[in-house]
Amino acid sequence: MSDFLPTGIQLSYLVAASLFIIGLKKLGSPATARNGNLLAAWGMLLAVVVTLLDQQVLNYQMILIGIAIGSVIGAIAAQKIAMTAMPQMVGLLNGLGGGASALVAVGEFWRLLSSPETVPLDATITMILGVLIGGVTLTGSFVAVAKLQGLISGSPVTFPLQQPFNALLLIAFLGCSGYMLVTPENSTVFLAMVGISSLLGILFVLPIGGGDMPVVISLLNSLSGLAASAAGFVVMNNMLIIAGALVGASGLILTNIMCKGMNRSLASVLFGAFGGGGGATAVAGSGASGTQGDKVVRSIGADEGAMMLGYARNVVIVPGYGMAVAQAQHAVRELADQLEGLGVEVKFAIHPVAGRMPGHMNVLLAEANVPYPQLYDMEDINPQFEETDVALVIGANDVVNPSARSNSSSPIYGMPILEVDKAKHAIVIKRGMSTGFAGVDNDLFYQDKTMMLFGSAKDVVAQLVAEVKQL
Repeated sequence: MSDFLPTGIQLSYLVAASLFIIGLKKLGSPATARNGNLLAAWGMLLAVVVTLLDQQVLNYQMILIGIAIGSVIGAIAAQKIAMTAMPQMVGLLNGLGGGASALVAVGEFWRLLSSPETVPLDATITMILGVLIGGVTLTGSFVAVAKLQGLISGSPVTFPLQQPFNALLLIAFLGCSGYMLVTPENSTVFLAMVGISSLLGILFVLPIGGGDMPVVISLLNSLSGLAASAAGFVVMNNMLIIAGALVGASGLILTNIMCKGMNRSLASVLFGAFGGGGGATAVAGSGASGTQGDKVVRSIGADEGAMMLGYARNVVIVPGYGMAVAQAQHAVRELADQLEGLGVEVKFAIHPVAGRMPGHMNVLLAEANVPYPQLYDMEDINPQFEETDVALVIGANDVVNPSARSNSSSPIYGMPILEVDKAKHAIVIKRGMSTGFAGVDNDLFYQDKTMMLFGSAKDVVAQLVAEVKQL
């Protein structure tokens, strides 16, 4: 039995890793994402149980206490956290993952420090990587959560010579790392490295605007995986290495997708201090048309909007961050049901960077039980806009701005957008005429076929539902 146990553990790890890979594959589609998440969860349960059977695990009592406490906290959080706060939850979990990996490196350092044997070179290198990646992920994720929650400004926070200062911190960390490779028993230098990595995480996220959070969340997710993989090398656990590598690779792929969706490089997101969450230009009252310079804004009331939607053959709904803030997803689902009852074909157009995390709109609409077949990615829905009678934009701005396609001087030029301007008619629900994250006017709002419906997304959609019922 003792000879079989190590082999059985590694085979079980292989099964768990396979479940992770299959789960990741299924996460690529809203229709299979729930099953994919469940498969990956079973894989993690198998990995945890098998690891506990490993003879190297000595203190089962403390482990079981930790599992019990964590399970209670996780269950309560899963029940209490609103779907609109899911970006903050994901960011927090990323940070905790990075923090756990950093603690593994710190714990291993103190264990080796108390050992009479010389600290191996490979162990020192993995501990340094664990502290660096884990520390940056921990504090960077906490700053991202604070920005998303509004605890600190969502605008870029900068100070003079910020990037040179960050560079000096990184050089100092590298210098300490070199010293540790020669003298691995120096606890003062090691603790200094922990402090530097934590400070780097804070200064890494502070200058990034709130609108770039989808990219930041993806990148921090990748870093949490890399930190876990580094922790796996520290404790020599193959499962942790594989799981961390999968998370790191998938996070980097998603980060690349997010950057393409914004037509920006990762460097410009991280170091550009771009945007400030949208600046107000002019606020129009509900039901009133007006002018913006030489541009004309046409607005309508809920009764007119309901007539346009109710008598259309097909409607495409474009959700945005405004829908998430107003928590209007359930009202939107009710509106879609009412329109379908009148024989209107309803589809939802999802932009990859709409919201504050990858898949934010998918998550909200799934919570409202919008059928998966009604959700269309940007590439699938764009060719259909020319045949769309009415496009209903709910709280989206930059992702539907046609200047990204036509104005080479626009800061969002080249960004892939949902081509709402090609629909026969467009209704845009917004609180006012404030700009989006990019800080530029949206030409869609001033087109002859665009009607503005001013007000909170939840209230306005509820009014539309009431009016459509009268039809």
